[in-house]
Amino acid sequence: MFHSRTLSIVAALFLTAAVFPQAASSRTSTLRIDCIFSGSCEGSRISLSSMSEAGPWAGRRRNMDKPPLRGNGQISLRDSESSEILYVNSFSTLFQEWLNTEEATKADKAFENVFLVPMPESEAVVRIELYDNRGGLAACGEFSVDPDDILIKKTRRQSAPHRYIMNNGSPQDKIDLAIVAEGYTADEAELFYEDAEAAAGSIFSHSPFKELSDRFNVVAVALPSQDSGVSIPHDGIWKDSALGSHFDTFYSERYLTTLDLFDLHDALAGIPYEHIIILANTDTYGGGGIFNSYLLSAAHNEWTAPVIVHEFGHSFAGLADEYFYDDQFTEYYYPDAEPWEQNITTLKDFSLKWQDMTEAGCAPISKETQLADPDGWAGAPGRFKVGLYEGAGYQSEGVYRGFPECRMKINDWPSFCPICERAIRRIIEFYTE
Repeated sequence: MFHSRTLSIVAALFLTAAVFPQAASSRTSTLRIDCIFSGSCEGSRISLSSMSEAGPWAGRRRNMDKPPLRGNGQISLRDSESSEILYVNSFSTLFQEWLNTEEATKADKAFENVFLVPMPESEAVVRIELYDNRGGLAACGEFSVDPDDILIKKTRRQSAPHRYIMNNGSPQDKIDLAIVAEGYTADEAELFYEDAEAAAGSIFSHSPFKELSDRFNVVAVALPSQDSGVSIPHDGIWKDSALGSHFDTFYSERYLTTLDLFDLHDALAGIPYEHIIILANTDTYGGGGIFNSYLLSAAHNEWTAPVIVHEFGHSFAGLADEYFYDDQFTEYYYPDAEPWEQNITTLKDFSLKWQDMTEAGCAPISKETQLADPDGWAGAPGRFKVGLYEGAGYQSEGVYRGFPECRMKINDWPSFCPICERAIRRIIEFYTE
């Protein structure tokens, strides 16, 4: 992210032929589950708000019984009678990130979350798990699902105005990316479509998205707002925008997010989507990205393009931030737990990461060595080597990245590092192969 300590939320979930046989009576629709995550650092609760049928199932039909990554949480769907796992996905949430703030020691808060899962053929159980910073179970909730339940909403909303930027095939076979307008009035729809094309162009100019672009569909959704622009609390500016987004999330000036996830998913009704980019009609620098939930970025400043690519690394591929500043209220990473993000390590279990990409006997390069002799440990940029460089995940000590520079570390670096490129490629292949 870029202030994003958000290691990211929510997912779009899809069926396999094994789950949905090719019979005429097969269910191929999406079950939308609206939840409230609430609590404080003293404990968390998961509450069901509502369930609804959200149109045709649009996405993943492969690797249904395992998540792409561990994530900060997981949602699973299993058959009530056989206990067969029908679907699993992972996510991160703003709620879990908020639990690491000082405010969470003083108050309870509630956060909206939305999950999309395939509608089961018969009665099933949904289980949602939240994990702490060491990967331990922090909270869980289970809900029964009867696909014939008359209280599963079947309201059909009119689709928001939208236009395809990339259309490479059926939503069943492609990764479906929705780019959503925030803070654009109806009269600014064409400006939004131009911004959406530029955002998609930024992402698909980077490897490995560039080489695998034919596996994606991209639709721009011109969701209209009453006011032009978004809220900037530190300047006393509040706007009536469609998704109620604002800067100063968790009192961090550049952290731009929305808490209105129910409204966000309402806005996408009738449009196939799995991953979400929200473009904010502002030139104020900022953004945020949450794994399998959404990314939100300002659309009009000199850093817009690199920020969007960086945040998509979070929201799509679950990559961690590789910069560090040591001013977080609590630590996110501990030496006795290996991070689930694929581009950082605590060396607890480095063999799970990029050890195979390093030379034998690769030794960590400390933060002090990097600062004292930058040429000595790295040489010229063209001679950078994959290794272990201390400083990542907001922490200057005990957490390591695999390359001196990367798009996940600084905005003016032109590409993802080799470790991040491989991690992104693996996620794309997980969804499509």
